[in-house]
Amino acid sequence: MCADHGVVARGVTQCGSDVTAVCCDAIAEGRSNINAVCRENNIAVYAVDVGIKYSTRSKNIINKKIARGSCDISLGAAMTRPQMEKALITGMDMVMQLKKENTHIIISGEMGIGNTTSASAISSVLLDMPPEQVTGRGAGLDSRGLERKIAVIKEALSINCVNKHDPFDILAKLGGLEIAAMTGLFLGGAVYHIPVIIDGFISSAAAALACRIQPLCCGYMLASHCSREPAAEKLLELCGAEPVIYAGLRLGEGTGGALLIPL
Repeated sequence: MCADHGVVARGVTQCGSDVTAVCCDAIAEGRSNINAVCRENNIAVYAVDVGIKYSTRSKNIINKKIARGSCDISLGAAMTRPQMEKALITGMDMVMQLKKENTHIIISGEMGIGNTTSASAISSVLLDMPPEQVTGRGAGLDSRGLERKIAVIKEALSINCVNKHDPFDILAKLGGLEIAAMTGLFLGGAVYHIPVIIDGFISSAAAALACRIQPLCCGYMLASHCSREPAAEKLLELCGAEPVIYAGLRLGEGTGGALLIPL
């Protein structure tokens, strides 16, 4: 699931949103990390555009674009309620389609510059912990960048007045379109009786939201690895899922999830 985040404008990442489109093209054309891992294990890879800001080139991308990125969470809600609901349904519909194609297991994956900021904000609310304790360096921020990221998350939590008891409110105000679509994947796993593998930190945030929406989802999830992001293991605990792999991965894209298949 691929989408952009308006909060990137606040300098919380090492690179710009244009990288999301480049990486999505690479995934769709079989040139990315996830493709290399999946080729070794006979796994099909699908790149779904639910909210990429810039234009993509590959004809292999599944176009489910809802908006050109989410809004800046430090200024207000990431998505409107209808946008969030449409992204959830997109994820669930992907599960329905994959079941029709005789798929037996699904690996969640994402690509979206800035999504560790949204996932950290979500984690702060779900875990009832301050941003300092749940926010990591993402793809490799320095100390100054990490401080800026934490400050932006604090602004987002302050301005959005999130209802911590309402997972839909948490998702719409702090999430991203790809996080919402992955949440839909986990919900769809329960609806269509297909296990869904949790990948890393972003995927774990989506899984935890799905479990909060419908606890039955927990029975259709498998944890793959534990990210180095501070909140990762605690999010998996919310799902009742225990990771198998501890490899310090920060790749995203579902790469860690794919490594569970041969095991």
